[in-house]
Amino acid sequence: MSTKKHVLIAGASGYLGRFAIKEFKERGYYIRILVRNPDKIKTAGPHGEPAVYDIADEIVVGDVTNPDSIKGICEGIDLVFSSLGLTAPDPKLTSFDVDHLGNGRILEQAIQEKVSRFIYVSVFNQDKMADVPSIKAHELFVTDLKASGIPWTVIRPNGYFSDMGRFFSMAQSGHMFMVGEGEKKINPVHGADLAKVCADGAEGICREIAVGGPDIYTFREVMEMAFHVCGKPVWITPLPMWLAEGGLMVTGIFNRNLADLLSFAVEALKFDHVAPAFGTHHLQEFFAELATKNE
Repeated sequence: MSTKKHVLIAGASGYLGRFAIKEFKERGYYIRILVRNPDKIKTAGPHGEPAVYDIADEIVVGDVTNPDSIKGICEGIDLVFSSLGLTAPDPKLTSFDVDHLGNGRILEQAIQEKVSRFIYVSVFNQDKMADVPSIKAHELFVTDLKASGIPWTVIRPNGYFSDMGRFFSMAQSGHMFMVGEGEKKINPVHGADLAKVCADGAEGICREIAVGGPDIYTFREVMEMAFHVCGKPVWITPLPMWLAEGGLMVTGIFNRNLADLLSFAVEALKFDHVAPAFGTHHLQEFFAELATKNE
C-alpha cells in the first residue's frame, strides 16, 4: 500500500499552480490536479511556468462553478492546496463566484473527507484593500476556512513575477502608462520560490505567511528595468490617481467585472508592498529570460 501523501492542487494551470505541482511532486506527493482545460498545461506558460501535464498523477477536468463536475474531488486526499481565483474578466462570473464560492465547494468536500490541511493562497496587504471586490472574495473564503475546523495555512504573496511580466510586455510595445508617481515599493516573488513556501506550509501550526522576493524595487524601477532589458528607450507616461479612479468608474458602467479586477491594480499602487523576503530568483534575470524568448 502506498505511503505517499495525496495532494489536490486547484488552480493548477495558473502561474503559481504549475510551480506548486512541480514542488509537491519533487517532495514525493501523489498529485491530483483540478483544471478546466488540460491542454493548457501541456506546454510551458508565457512567464516560464513549467508544462506539468506529465507530472500530475491524476487530472480531473472540472469547474468549481459547476458543482457536479467536481464531485468526489477530495476523496482519498490528505492535503488541499488552492491558488484558484479569477484572474481575467469573465462575462458571466465574478471573483465572488470563483474565489469565494468556488473554493468553498472544495472546502465542503475537504471537510467531509477529513482532509488533514487546506493551504490557500490569498493576498498580502489585504487589510488596506478590503473594499476591492477580488480581495473581499478572497477574504470571505479565508474566514470560511478558519471556521471550518480543518487545519489551515494561508499564504499571502505580495506579487508574482508573472504580474511583473505584464510590465515587460508593455515595455516591449515601446510605451507604458503608470498610475501615480510609481514611488511605492514591492519585492515580488518568483513562482518556484513561492511554491517552496507553500509546500512548507503543509506542516505545523495554523498560520498566515506573508511572502515576498529577495529584491525591493519601486514600481517605476520595475518599469524602467523592463525597458532596459528589452532594449527600448524608457517611455513612461504618468497618469494621476484621480484620473485612473475616474476611468474605473466609467469602466464599471459598461463592464462591472473588468472594473472589479482593475480596481485591484489601481489600489495596489497606492502603498508599499514589502513582504518578508524568500527565495533566490531575481526579477532582472526573469526579465532577461523573457527577452530571450521573444528574440
